[in-house]
Amino acid sequence: MIPYGRQDISEADIQAVIDVLKSDFLTQGPVTPAFENAVSKYCKVKFAFAMNSATSALHAACLALDVGPGDVVWTSAVTFAASANCALYCGASVDFVDIDPQTFNLSTDSLETKLLHAKDFGQLPKVVIPVHLCGQPSNMKRLKELSLIYDFKIIEDASHAIGGKYCEEPIGNCLYSDIAVFSFHPVKIITTAEGGMAVTNNAKYAKKLELMRSHGITRNIEDMVNPSKGPWYYEQIDLGYNYRMTDLQSALGLSQIDRLDEFIEARHRVADLYKSMLQDSGINLPWQDPEGYSAFHLFVVRLKRTLVEKPHSQIFKELRDLGIGVNLHYIPVYLHPYYQKQGFLSGYCPEAEKYYSEAISLPMYPNLTECQQNKVVTSLLKVLRS
Repeated sequence: MIPYGRQDISEADIQAVIDVLKSDFLTQGPVTPAFENAVSKYCKVKFAFAMNSATSALHAACLALDVGPGDVVWTSAVTFAASANCALYCGASVDFVDIDPQTFNLSTDSLETKLLHAKDFGQLPKVVIPVHLCGQPSNMKRLKELSLIYDFKIIEDASHAIGGKYCEEPIGNCLYSDIAVFSFHPVKIITTAEGGMAVTNNAKYAKKLELMRSHGITRNIEDMVNPSKGPWYYEQIDLGYNYRMTDLQSALGLSQIDRLDEFIEARHRVADLYKSMLQDSGINLPWQDPEGYSAFHLFVVRLKRTLVEKPHSQIFKELRDLGIGVNLHYIPVYLHPYYQKQGFLSGYCPEAEKYYSEAISLPMYPNLTECQQNKVVTSLLKVLRS
């Protein structure tokens, strides 16, 4: 089976982890700050906080922006559930914005229409979470303009997008957002096995992120309520969580980030080959915004329903039977039973549902060979034409 995604682990990655195993620190040591500094430098952002998952980082980001009961957070209808769940963890409510049919990201036109309506009813969001789906950046300039008009904060869910660019600058630099979040799951651009990171340029948010990931505990004397009683002394000054990343994980990430640009270039080579092989094939190929440089975490094609009559589910089954591990990213979040119990109904975001009925994620990872790509394309064309 050719999977839709997989990690690329080098001997240097393995040695980096072994070095930590042989060191005095397996959990909280010097490697995690080194990894944070490497990401901060790469993304041109002031503060970076490694966490045990991107979900944890999203939750901490919401807490840093004081999201709580009575607040509303909006996100894209097409994303992984964590982009919405993070607000619910804080006691807030969630709403969804339809997608742009070209980029698959949150539609800024739909967002603006929704904001105008929400303003009339006094229900504007406190935070909007755009998702850089597949690694393609959202329209951050327009999102920033709308945030200034309607007074909401922005958390970039850049889980798919480290290594990508927007307006020739690295995704995650927070020029158009308050906080950005990355994922380091094994199928993502770089991996720490499991893990994530929140980055920001705001010192106030940085202090909150640091507290939230480690039980609300501080060792900074200037933040303590009482005078320090010695070098061993620390205080819990807030209610936080155990969201820390270990040095073992950070060692892998620190080694992987040395190859980040190489990974992105390889993903673009894979994408370019797919595009050349799949022209005029009965599918819509992914469109790329000229202002962005995608990280190409995913390569999503869409069926042309005027040319392909076979049911979506049958195409999936036949491809998997041929050893092609296609996937679908994602089911619109509000169609899940948990959210439907909250009153969301089918038809809420028409473009998202149309996308869901047509999308197929083809295998995409740096060490996907040309031979494997040929098998993917040959199998796909066979299924579409049979």
